Amino acid sequence: MERVICLLAGYLFGLIQSGYFYGKLHKIDIRSHGSGNSGTTNALRVMGLKAGLVVFLFDFLKAFLPCVALRVLFAGQENAWLLMLYTGLGVILGHNYPFYLNFKGGKGIAATAGLIVAADWRLTLICLAAFGLIVGFTRFVSLGSLAVATILFAWLAIFAGRGAYGLTPGLLPEFYLVAALISGLAFWRHRANILRLVRGTENKISIGSKSKKER
Repeated sequence: MERVICLLAGYLFGLIQSGYFYGKLHKIDIRSHGSGNSGTTNALRVMGLKAGLVVFLFDFLKAFLPCVALRVLFAGQENAWLLMLYTGLGVILGHNYPFYLNFKGGKGIAATAGLIVAADWRLTLICLAAFGLIVGFTRFVSLGSLAVATILFAWLAIFAGRGAYGLTPGLLPEFYLVAALISGLAFWRHRANILRLVRGTENKISIGSKSKKER
């Protein structure tokens, strides 16, 4: 029951579609521009740097705050880290698939960043460095995002196996599964980007206003 509650609570937080609401404040439906997503990257492309930063901050916080609160509330329990992952997964699902927007949301990377920062400062630094270097050299936000998702799963799997999170052996398979789902969602939501990366037609990051759909 705790798992279901954490998942549902996370989903409710994820429903705060900051990109969509920010766009509406400026009389824009962000889902009708750029890539059609309501996340940070599309807000940056369509509405500019300020919009991108605002949207990222709110999408980050809606995962960071409940995940930190969960860790505090369940501190000392053997399943605390597992419940935190369920909460983070719920936020990402709510962000990616908001029911009131016909399940058309973002790609969940800013929310994933909130989970990462809530989990471990060392993991945060590694992911930040990887993302910054990859995007800085290639200008492909999608590639940096996929790298972060991969690092997140590898980190959680390795350290959980070493006993860093206080999980009993019986909880480890479930922990690995939830971690894989979180990282897998990033790859699923970026499947079109992956195809474009393979074909050499992926869009590079740009800041400004763009009304055309991404290919």
